[in-house]
Amino acid sequence: MSEQKKVEKKAENKPGFFARAGQTVSKWFRDFKSECKKIVWPSRKHVINNTLVVIGFAIAVMILVYVLDVSFGFVRDTLVKLI
Repeated sequence: MSEQKKVEKKAENKPGFFARAGQTVSKWFRDFKSECKKIVWPSRKHVINNTLVVIGFAIAVMILVYVLDVSFGFVRDTLVKLI
């Protein structure tokens, strides 16, 4: 077989750019739909529990930052008075 025929045969079997893009997009949507079916949503009780935990940690961090702010401010003011 000549080189010309090999190139022509290879080109005949290969789908065009838009055909390949369409196949890729349709495969992506099929995979997306399949993955969406696997989603397990948490229960209402679980969501409320997690929300309360996050709020509790946020309050704890706020208190820690406030205490550190007041402490460093006190140390700064004491050092300024001494100097």
